[in-house]
Amino acid sequence: MTIGSLIIDMRSVVTVASFITFLGIVWWAYSSRRRESFEQAAYLALNDDDLGDMPRRENKHG
Repeated sequence: MTIGSLIIDMRSVVTVASFITFLGIVWWAYSSRRRESFEQAAYLALNDDDLGDMPRRENKHG
């Protein structure tokens, strides 16, 4: 076994491991158990409830 063939084998292993990791992330993201928490996170920027304690910045542009 030469170094070249070892590198090719390692590239194959890394590619397969990366693809399996990608599939795991997709499965996790589209899991029905995650839907509610992702929907809540999607509206975090629109909720002003948590901004009550933060001082407002003045707009200094024009």
